[in-house]
Amino acid sequence: MGVLTYTDERTSPVLPARIFKASIVDSHNLMPKLLPEAIKSIELIEGDSGAGSIKQINYAGGFAKHQIDEIDEKTLTYKYTLIEGNGISDKIEKVSYDIKFESSPHGGSISKMTKTIYTHGDFEIKEEELMAGKEKVLGLYKVVEAYLINNPDAYV
Repeated sequence: MGVLTYTDERTSPVLPARIFKASIVDSHNLMPKLLPEAIKSIELIEGDSGAGSIKQINYAGGFAKHQIDEIDEKTLTYKYTLIEGNGISDKIEKVSYDIKFESSPHGGSISKMTKTIYTHGDFEIKEEELMAGKEKVLGLYKVVEAYLINNPDAYV
């Protein structure tokens, strides 16, 4: 098994608690509203939304199952593992994400994400594939950020 780890950091003018509530805690309601052409629904299929729960994201072109490993509204941290569906294959066993939102010294927030890909054998992921995945995540982040900027009373 191979293990590849990547980190990313983004800044936003939006406060960290608002982004966390919108993009993590209430993602099942907000994401299908903001991106109906891409995300059809997000369903809790096991558990109570806490650690050990499983969410299924239904996309226009498939689905993904996420196991929630940790969610902490006080520290604004969220850890989950992609365990089935789009992104999992005979080459990729699972993908884990560790996300933390912090206050920026300039106001707003900094989001830090660590992505760990567990591959079967010595499979290597091409840089273009990694960049495509990163761009999708950035696109989601920007949509939520724009919504929060345009709706200053949402998720306060």
